[in-house]
Amino acid sequence: MNHPTSAPPQPDPAAIRRTLAGQLDADARAWLDAALTEAAEDPGTGPLPAWERRFAEAGRRVGADHADTARVLLLHAARAGTATLTRLYQEGSGAERRAVLDALALTVAGPDAVGLVEDALRANDTGIVAAAVGPYAARHLDAHAWRHAVLKCLFTGVPLTAVAQLAERAAGDGELDRMLADFAAERAAAGRAVPADLTAARALTEAAPPGRTATPPAGGGAKEN
Repeated sequence: MNHPTSAPPQPDPAAIRRTLAGQLDADARAWLDAALTEAAEDPGTGPLPAWERRFAEAGRRVGADHADTARVLLLHAARAGTATLTRLYQEGSGAERRAVLDALALTVAGPDAVGLVEDALRANDTGIVAAAVGPYAARHLDAHAWRHAVLKCLFTGVPLTAVAQLAERAAGDGELDRMLADFAAERAAAGRAVPADLTAARALTEAAPPGRTATPPAGGGAKEN
């Protein structure tokens, strides 16, 4: 498997919380502080821990623009495991599914939640697809699945800026370049424009993988700019 040569930077929950708190009014900050304290002190063992009710009501409490971030912090504070994350994802709204996917890099150390990413990449909801290609996917998707994730973004119009570690994983990936070239040819044959993101991604595949030097094309020198 062609995994990235280095792990993506680990998100900092404390920094995320400070940024979010600065964007909330007093009532919303008070709700967030109480919810995170509750989740940290008593993740709960019953059928519906109290923090899960907070998870569901986050949109009403902090506003739709900040609910995803609040939910990610709640999942981290509650030390939600893969089983809980899977249940919340399967039972949740689109916004709740996004939050679960965004939280994976903070809550799951190994590849146990890759199935959630793979499921999300079968969705047509661009928000869910964008959340699926974050740092957790960069760390744990194998090369085949990751390449198809990049193509899924292009198919659905998700900007490739959403793909964590795109430049590092694309570097020197000839198979990804072939897949992108085929997609570009299909678009051109159908009389459709080739996305600028696709052209940029193909340029990334020409770079040498980290730790290796670029090799000029056979039979000639380095390409001119």
